Amino acid sequence: MSARDYVEKDYYKSLGVPKDASAADIKKAYRKLARDLHPDTNPGGEERFKEVSEAYDVLSDETKRREYDEARSLFGAGAGGYRPGSYGGGGVPGFDLGDLFSRAGGGAAGGFGDVLGGLFGGARPNPGRAPRRGADAEAEVTLSFVDAVRGATIPLHLTTTGPCGTCGGSGAAPGTSPHACEVCGGAGVTSRSQGGFAFSEPCRACRGSGRTVDTPCPTCRGEGRAATGKKLNVRIPAGVAEGSKVRLAGRGGSGERGGPSGDLLVTVHVTPHKWFGRKDGHLTVTVPITFPEAALGAQVSVPTLDGPVTLKVPAGTTSGRTFRVKGRGVPGKGDLLATVEVAVPARLSKEAEKALQDYAAAAPDDPRGHFSTSAS
Repeated sequence: MSARDYVEKDYYKSLGVPKDASAADIKKAYRKLARDLHPDTNPGGEERFKEVSEAYDVLSDETKRREYDEARSLFGAGAGGYRPGSYGGGGVPGFDLGDLFSRAGGGAAGGFGDVLGGLFGGARPNPGRAPRRGADAEAEVTLSFVDAVRGATIPLHLTTTGPCGTCGGSGAAPGTSPHACEVCGGAGVTSRSQGGFAFSEPCRACRGSGRTVDTPCPTCRGEGRAATGKKLNVRIPAGVAEGSKVRLAGRGGSGERGGPSGDLLVTVHVTPHKWFGRKDGHLTVTVPITFPEAALGAQVSVPTLDGPVTLKVPAGTTSGRTFRVKGRGVPGKGDLLATVEVAVPARLSKEAEKALQDYAAAAPDDPRGHFSTSAS
C-alpha cells in the first residue's frame, strides 16, 4: 500500500465518520455508502465505491486501523521532516509504507528494519512485491428457523476487490505490458553512498514497485485491481443461532502477486418460528393441555420439525412441567423440550359450568389450606 493510502488519504472522511468512531458506526456507514454507490445500481459511482471499499478494508480491521492511525500520526505530523509525497529528507515520491507496515496489507514481514536493512550496504528485497493475502469479505444472510436448525446451502452475490478484468491485474492497457524499471532494474530500491555509509531507499522512478507501466489500464488506472462481483453458493452448518458468524476460508477477496485469497465472514440472522424456540442445541415448544388431561393423565400430540409425536402426560401433571423428547432438537446436538400449560377456557357452556361446580363441591382438598395457619 502506497504512502498516499496511509498518509494522504483520509479514510475516515471517505466513510463520513469521526476518528474515534466505533467499529459498529464504521460498519453502518460503509453499508449505507456501499448500497448507494454499488455499480449495479449506480453506474457512475465506481470510483467512489472503490474509495469507500478501500477505506472500510482498513478501518474495519483492528490491526490495520491502528497501524494506519500510527502512520498518519508519525508521518502526517511532520516527523522526520515528512511532507506528503516524500520520506524524511530523501524526498522519495510515493514511498511504499509496506516496508514499515507490511502487516496492514498481509504482506511479508517488514518494519523499520527493512528501511535500515540497507544502511551498511546492499539493497534488501522489496517486501512491497511479495505475495499479499486478499482482503476478507463480509456478508449477511437471513434464514428461516428450520433452515438454521437443519443447515442450508444458499446463493450469495459478493462485491470484492480482485484482479482487474480488463488488464488481468497487470495495470497496463490491453495490448501493452509493464516492464522492469530501467532505474532500479526491477529491484524496487536504489542505493546511494553518503560518507562512509550506504543507504537503500525506494526507487523514485517506479515508487518501489520494480516495474513501470507506460500506458495505464483505463479501467483500474494502473492499479491492477478493481471491484468485481461474483456469485457463489455457501453452506451454512446446522444449528446456527441468531447473530452467528460463519467463516469460510478462501472465499473472500483475491490475493495479490500469487497471495492467498481472504476469507468470507457471513453473519446469520434467523426468522422466529411460530411454535418453536431455541435453547443451545435444544428446541423448545409450549403444549397446551386441558385440566382433565392434566388431572387424569393423557396421550397428547406434540409437534416436532419432523412431524408430530405422542407425549404421555401422567396424572396429576402441573402446569409448567417440561418433558424431554430425545433426539428431536438440533440434529446431533439436542432434544425437544416440551412444556405443558393448562389452558383455561374463556367461556363455558352451561353443561361445563355445572360439571365444574359439581367438581368443586366434590373436591376434598383446598390448595390454599396451608395459608390458614399463622405466618409468624
